[in-house]
Amino acid sequence: MIKQFDKPTGRYIESIPGQERLAFAHSDGSDLYDLVEWAERGGYPGSLLQFYDFTTGKVYKPFRKKRDVMYSDPVYADGRYWFLQADHAKQKVTLFSWLPEEKPKAETAFAMADVNLYNLRILGENVHVVSQDAENAICYYPECFSVLLTPHQTVALIEDDHVYLEEWVEEGWDEENDCAGENYRFYTKVIVKDFGGNTLSEQVGSITQAPDGSYWLA
Repeated sequence: MIKQFDKPTGRYIESIPGQERLAFAHSDGSDLYDLVEWAERGGYPGSLLQFYDFTTGKVYKPFRKKRDVMYSDPVYADGRYWFLQADHAKQKVTLFSWLPEEKPKAETAFAMADVNLYNLRILGENVHVVSQDAENAICYYPECFSVLLTPHQTVALIEDDHVYLEEWVEEGWDEENDCAGENYRFYTKVIVKDFGGNTLSEQVGSITQAPDGSYWLA
């Protein structure tokens, strides 16, 4: 038997790591950084962030659709759901926490001019608001610091004053024939740094979060 949510939308829903109760979906595929381009074209129509409850079948919309407002992917941390709301008209990015049947709670806000919208997201397990481009990652909350990045690196987790970077590595590519060579390898390694950017450790592996909230090195 196929169960049905109370308000099917036809959208692809995604799981939220660290819990099993809710999944989520955006009403479109835009990224927060797209607000800049939308503004140049006359404004963004607005989007919805929806949550789907596997225990009750309910669909939750913490906010109504509003012009020039867009949302990040949610995360689950400290027993609550967290997401960013970017409002281009107000030039503000707000971090909200939320639980079903409750009103969203504004935890902090940033002037849009003070943050980089490119890859702006929330990382757990303690909530950190981070953006990153090809050269560095910047943390805006709960404290400010930045870490230089090398090609193919991305921030995977911030925990206990440590920044965990994942870097994909490709070895044995046959440049002459533009194909994988006989000893080709593609893998990920984890580099741990402190907030000053000093490398503390490095090993082969990738980080994933289990439904119970624990993090694993695979």
